[in-house]
Amino acid sequence: MSSARAEGDQFKLTEGELGLNVYGLSYHFQHDRAKELGFDNDVNPGIGARYRFGEWKRWSFFADAAVYRDSGRNTATTLGAGALWHIGGGFSAGGALAFFHSDTYNHGNPFIAPLPIATYDAGPVTLNLAFFPKISQYNDISTLGFWMTFWPKRW
Repeated sequence: MSSARAEGDQFKLTEGELGLNVYGLSYHFQHDRAKELGFDNDVNPGIGARYRFGEWKRWSFFADAAVYRDSGRNTATTLGAGALWHIGGGFSAGGALAFFHSDTYNHGNPFIAPLPIATYDAGPVTLNLAFFPKISQYNDISTLGFWMTFWPKRW
């Protein structure tokens, strides 16, 4: 195995970029069931941060932390890390492994879950979409979550 590689083939830590996450909206696929359970809150205001710290080929790596009002009208906290594959034209897809805590999910017990994520990077603002699947004891309703990341250094 040769130690000489093209620069694009190696993971590299970047200078780092800090963004402000502003939450958000949600869409519940089983709306009637969500309403019955009281998990139908579609407006989920909150705040958080995203830190981009690495790159490898067409991938970028990030960490997020947030506090927001969730679909059950409870305060949710989350902390996670993930990767996004840059498809092109500002679009990316990937996922994160996230720690969650809220009285709404998993009977109020903290848990870690994988989340599929899609983004559109418009320069100073990134639009984010995450899919929260229905998983019996953790999450009773399949839900999409929407939020924006503002990048102060890009303005």
